Amino acid sequence: MTAETATPFHDLDHYVALRRLAGLWLSPDGSRLVAAAQQLSPDRKKYVTSLWQVDPSGARPARRLTRGTTGEAGAAFLPDGSLLFVSKRPHEEWPEPPESMRSGDSDEPADTNGTTSREVSTGEGNDADKPALWMLPAGGGEARRVVGRPGGVGGVMVARDAGTLVFTAPTLPGTKTADDDRERRKARTDASVSAILHEGYPVRYWDHDLGPDELRLFAADPFDVDEGHPRPRDLSPEPGRALDEGAADVSADGSTVVSTWKVATRHGDHRVDLVAIDTATGERRVLASDPDHDHESPQISPDGRWVVCTRERRSTTDAAPDVTLWLVPANGGEQRDLTPELDLWPHEPRWSPDGHTIYFTADERGHCPVFAVDVATGCVRRLTASGAYAALEPAPDGRSLYALRNAVDAPPSIVRLAVDAVDQEAERLRGPEATPALPGRLTEVTATAEDGSDLRAWLVLPDGASAEQPAPLLLWIHGGPLSSWNTWSWRWNPWLMAARGYAVLLPDPALSTGYGQEFVERGWGRWGAEPFTDLMAVTDAALEVPEIDADRTAAMGGSFGGYMANWVAGHTDRFKAIVTHASLWALDQFGPTTDVASYWFRELTPERALANSPHLSAEQITTPMLVIHGDRDYRVPIGEGLRLWWELNRLHDGDPAALPHRFLYFPDENHWVLSPNHAKVWYSTVFAFLSWHVEGAGWERPELV
Repeated sequence: MTAETATPFHDLDHYVALRRLAGLWLSPDGSRLVAAAQQLSPDRKKYVTSLWQVDPSGARPARRLTRGTTGEAGAAFLPDGSLLFVSKRPHEEWPEPPESMRSGDSDEPADTNGTTSREVSTGEGNDADKPALWMLPAGGGEARRVVGRPGGVGGVMVARDAGTLVFTAPTLPGTKTADDDRERRKARTDASVSAILHEGYPVRYWDHDLGPDELRLFAADPFDVDEGHPRPRDLSPEPGRALDEGAADVSADGSTVVSTWKVATRHGDHRVDLVAIDTATGERRVLASDPDHDHESPQISPDGRWVVCTRERRSTTDAAPDVTLWLVPANGGEQRDLTPELDLWPHEPRWSPDGHTIYFTADERGHCPVFAVDVATGCVRRLTASGAYAALEPAPDGRSLYALRNAVDAPPSIVRLAVDAVDQEAERLRGPEATPALPGRLTEVTATAEDGSDLRAWLVLPDGASAEQPAPLLLWIHGGPLSSWNTWSWRWNPWLMAARGYAVLLPDPALSTGYGQEFVERGWGRWGAEPFTDLMAVTDAALEVPEIDADRTAAMGGSFGGYMANWVAGHTDRFKAIVTHASLWALDQFGPTTDVASYWFRELTPERALANSPHLSAEQITTPMLVIHGDRDYRVPIGEGLRLWWELNRLHDGDPAALPHRFLYFPDENHWVLSPNHAKVWYSTVFAFLSWHVEGAGWERPELV
């Protein structure tokens, strides 16, 4: 490698500093496109998000709008083009008056004498340490804080025509007003109480506890962007856990919010309904409810008459989930399936401006294209040819669609699509994102499964690999398991391995999405069967590629991919090293201790859990393993990693100093390991472990660990 051939993937410091897109929003008139981009903080210890304005025509370069030290998120436009966003930053705040001086439950005082004063917020009583809602005027100028809550402000929505404001805010149960909430929080803090009393299941999610807050929806009437301040109304005063991890949309006229609503069911489970909430009265009515289906991602039609959502069949031991687009009349009536013949799982629906078409994305054979379905006829067409798309934003003129496009070999970028084209390649706009050169090329490998199913995988070949100088192979197994290798990943990035000379195989075995329902079903409840044999079949096909060295191979995976890495370790000795991250080891232990146990028990009966549990094959493991786990991982609790590590040590008969395994433990990281410096440690340790066992270079302990 020379200075001319080096890429950011050859240097971890350079890699973690690359700017990354994280969101996209279009103004109601289509004239302003705003993107969120993540970059390193000045101390290089975390990522912060800033908002950038992007020219929808593609003529001008992106321009940075915000520079908050803690970052910005959750953007939305008011009808006049003013930009709302959520941020935790120093501010001047209206002083809090007595409750009797308020109109409704506002965080701003009533103007009792025609004048107001401002003071710099310094204490807990002024909510200084919580994210608030800020507004950047359309005509320019300084951003100002418009709404705060004692527990902070979350997702924000604005009625396209009316300007009605809707947002979520964590609120302590039993509190009626912002003052009640604030006083209860202060009392807990003063008493050093962190305990949470639960009255149902679940109690945590991914990497955070559920509670003591409950998420509530608030609405506020349109306000004067120059002088006025919104006065929020609580739309869901006693929601319990109903709005956790939910999604909502507000009608163009501002009269109605349609939201997901979790309903607790027997045996520690829940279903997800759709509800409509009147923004003036808070009256709630059920739009869609079915004990056998969950309803997610609601979007209200431009005329307010319809709601489209994704409808997912709830899995059972006999059947995997299945997803379709579901059309629901807003005022009652017959509901219907919009995509009954589509053998793919649609997600992220968005209405066209005229309400005749719904755009959506769906995994398909290593890609995630944009599709369009005609509401009247159900006719589906594919708009894009390659890549994976997200954050769809239909333009108000009805001719264009903006989105974020990425692929295994391309980080997210901002693009524009023509809605009347098919199988098109998107037009890239001038965004703030990085466009790094890659240290290799992407190709495909195909194979045939034991049952005759067609299999495919992406294969990353590093620069310089040839038949004369073949590269070692790293089998990288995706998580999920209902997932696919079809997008760029900053966290699980194969190009970092390619920069070190590895070919990387990215297969989609049974249970992967994008290949039809039957392909998912063939691995359902059979994790150690078809998913495993599919992986081995694709690996065999990859080893036939002349540029790959069949004598130097390793395997790696995270989450379900970590489960498969553990299963591989106990069922074959063909690999020289295995890296297992956030992995499931003992399924009888994992099932009851994960954050959403009810989901896994629908698929894995106690008998299935034991039949597919890697821990029962511990004594067959001869391959050196690098175990990686974060203590704040609630999806795959730390007990899995600890138990695996103990088994590897217990079964090692040789000199303890010659132990071939290693355990990389992160006390304050979660399922993914997100901080930039910990990501560097993660990759440095993986590089060292593979170099030791695959390349025979000897063990060199990475710095800082």
